[in-house]
Amino acid sequence: MIRKAMLAAVAFSLLVAPIGAAVAADPDIEKHKACKFCGMDREKWNMSRVYLEYDDGSTEGTCSIHCAAVDLAVNLDKSPKTIWVADYGTKKLIDAEKAAWVLGGKKQGVMTKRAKWAFADKAAAEAFVKENEGALCTFDDAVKGSYQDMYEDTKMIRERRAAKRKAAAEQKATEAAPAK
Repeated sequence: MIRKAMLAAVAFSLLVAPIGAAVAADPDIEKHKACKFCGMDREKWNMSRVYLEYDDGSTEGTCSIHCAAVDLAVNLDKSPKTIWVADYGTKKLIDAEKAAWVLGGKKQGVMTKRAKWAFADKAAAEAFVKENEGALCTFDDAVKGSYQDMYEDTKMIRERRAAKRKAAAEQKATEAAPAK
């Protein structure tokens, strides 16, 4: 009797729940909402996010393989136990070392000029390359590409941030100027 009542209550709550009610974020996003290196919202950039688990039990969540490469570089005394990356299509975390990676192509990357996308399924990666260009590669190739691109990518990020600060300052000055 109690079980039927509980099931009825659950069913009723599902029926009357508002359409579009917020769905709980993935646990890695709940734990690391923003990338500590660039501040990007990991839920917004869930198709490129990376979740690192180190051998000492610590974890880090980044927005992209670019920022994950930064984390790996600054944490030389820690060894990654597992590196998870979002599958580009499903946005579900997959083992980065087992993923099929696409390096480059026409689609703009996250925090990088040369994109690095992960796919759980090699056929999906091949279809992506067919539509967007780029080249299939391994996880090691994608990380090496991140390090090779680091200088240009960091320069690009600095320039974009400087332009945003300048635009914000100009907007603020315009709003503060007395009306004629």
